Amino acid sequence: MQKPSENPASIALIGYRCCGKTSVGRLIAKNMKRPFIDTDVLIEQQTGKAIEEIVIQQGWEEFRRIEKDVIREVCQRDGLVIATGGGAVLNKENVEILRKNTWIVWLYAREDIIKKRMDLDQDSGKIRPSLTGVNPAKEIRALVKEREPIYAQTGHFSVDTSDLSIDEIAEIIINRFKTV
Repeated sequence: MQKPSENPASIALIGYRCCGKTSVGRLIAKNMKRPFIDTDVLIEQQTGKAIEEIVIQQGWEEFRRIEKDVIREVCQRDGLVIATGGGAVLNKENVEILRKNTWIVWLYAREDIIKKRMDLDQDSGKIRPSLTGVNPAKEIRALVKEREPIYAQTGHFSVDTSDLSIDEIAEIIINRFKTV
């Protein structure tokens, strides 16, 4: 884990899909009376397209370019709670921008929990485009293994969300942030 910059004004949540970034981020923002921004939602608002549509029509590379612009834009503001896309940390420039401007919390969960949460999302109609085109369980295993060192190196603090409620996770993060 990295040491945070002095007096980070915003909190950024990183981690793989379905580890709680959006749900926890909303609650932290509400409890701390701060604006909440989900970079994926902001991308959809700015482009007028769903992430899945961007990926299908323009590819992951274009999505990542748009994501980098959004992260740069969001990190110019202070006092936010930001939920990033799961792959945002794959771009070194995003990592530099986030480290400079935010206190970064890595949320993670066991692979079986991620899969269950993804299945629940699919059941609710939320489509998460495949990142690799392979079976979801294999994709989770491979990408978590690949990204875990990047998340660990990027984050200032981490929370295993596997067996905690959203309220418990938010409380842990808020209490820790008060000591930063």
